[in-house]
Amino acid sequence: MAQEFVINSTTIEDKINKLLPSQGGLGAGVDFSASTMVIPIVDLTESAEGSGLREDLQSSLSFASVTAFQTINTTDTLINTTGYFRVFGTFSAKNNTSSNTVGIFALNDGASDKVLLNYIMNDDTTINHLIIPYDFIVFLEAGHSLKAQTGNTSSILQGTTRQIADITGELVNP
Repeated sequence: MAQEFVINSTTIEDKINKLLPSQGGLGAGVDFSASTMVIPIVDLTESAEGSGLREDLQSSLSFASVTAFQTINTTDTLINTTGYFRVFGTFSAKNNTSSNTVGIFALNDGASDKVLLNYIMNDDTTINHLIIPYDFIVFLEAGHSLKAQTGNTSSILQGTTRQIADITGELVNP
């Protein structure tokens, strides 16, 4: 059985009336009481999550948190650590009449590749230059990597990677 206690403290009354004017601070004082009953309080604010940053600020870019890359006529391993990563930038291609111009992002599990994005500019197109933006988030398990590949010097994948969370989903601040 819960017990009720009346609190007679002008200091506490004045503080509550000052901080919470809608609770009686503009008029007559309010009687305050306490109880021995335990009432759980669940804090659903961002600060209760353990992060003082809003999500949009947490995902911001900083000098130390980004890694730039440029892939031309080769295959590069962009990321080979675990976690969640944002990858963004542009695929640019010039018309090459001798072969198709390609840009590929692929996940590799150590044995084989799985293509995520595949940009192709056919050699018979009338377009002289092409620029396509990309922005995606990738999850890498242990032993997996993200690769970028272009087929010739007429195609470029350039951009930036940024880890946004570790393997458990814990957000990584910039």
